[in-house]
Amino acid sequence: MPEPAKSAPAPKKGSKKAVTKAQKKDGKKRKRSRKESYSVYVYKVLKQVHPDTGISSKAMGIMNSFVNDIFERIAGEASRLAHYKRSRKESYSVYVYKVLKQVYPDTGRGHHELFR
Repeated sequence: MPEPAKSAPAPKKGSKKAVTKAQKKDGKKRKRSRKESYSVYVYKVLKQVHPDTGISSKAMGIMNSFVNDIFERIAGEASRLAHYKRSRKESYSVYVYKVLKQVYPDTGRGHHELFR
């Protein structure tokens, strides 16, 4: 005797099954949004400095947020400096260079040597 067909339990609200059924109705899969990160570059620098050392995903997340924070600080300071010295006609790169000299005063190097 054939077994009676079992019906699938109703998917819970917000479950993965509910999302896939909604996608099947449209006939299209959603594209995953790409998230920008500096993990590739951090990994390359790590391998240049310590070739035999790895990094965990948690530590990579911390390094990514660190680089984002530094980038935002430099960009914000360059923006403030540009608005502060609005009367002068200097290029934006000059402001960024001045900010880098303020952020890294003890290095005695320009930004070209810092980021090679």
